Amino acid sequence: MPERPYTLLSCSVSLDGYLGDQTPRLALSNEADFDRVDEVRASCDAIMVGATTVRTDNPRLLVRSATRRERRTARGLAPSPMKITVTSRANLDADSNFFTTGDIEKLVYTSRARVADARARLGPVATVVDGGRHVRMRRLSEDLADRGVGRLMVEGGGIVHTQFLADDLVDELQLVVAPFFVGDSNAPRFVTDGRFPYNAQRRAKLAEVRQIGDVVLLRYALSPRFEDG
Repeated sequence: MPERPYTLLSCSVSLDGYLGDQTPRLALSNEADFDRVDEVRASCDAIMVGATTVRTDNPRLLVRSATRRERRTARGLAPSPMKITVTSRANLDADSNFFTTGDIEKLVYTSRARVADARARLGPVATVVDGGRHVRMRRLSEDLADRGVGRLMVEGGGIVHTQFLADDLVDELQLVVAPFFVGDSNAPRFVTDGRFPYNAQRRAKLAEVRQIGDVVLLRYALSPRFEDG
């Protein structure tokens, strides 16, 4: 088994690089692209978001298409992929959609100091995993591989994006660009400050450009493991 899952980072951004604005769930994409994302989700073993995304967006993170869910169950899989989040404070609501929707496994990674608190809050609705003194994405990825996750989809937010990209753990980046500006420096960005393996001296390989209605999908190959499918 590989030391970590094939990792696909997927997100939508505005023309000025923001994930949203100060309102909940700004629609950066369109229905055709939402369906594409649903197809990608259905192909994965697990979907991961950060705790801030769980709190602010309250996502369900389920495969929407009944046909795709049926195809997964026909292969002996759960209707939707496993759900994963990571938190430093264990400040998560057990009644949020992340935990209450989907009869599938949910994992919460947190630091050793917060494990007891996280299990008290979330133990009935998720498996809480001791991530060590500080949760590191490489160690988390290796643990997921040990749990049988072969294909991981990372959907945000900016802090999680930064950690995976800066640690060179992403095999494929799927970046959708919306045709408008947010224009708010307080809005969440695609990534935060970091030292990234792809920079002005080492350019990422653009593998595909696809127009989907009024948005554009950019697929980047970020490792030799990239699957051109």
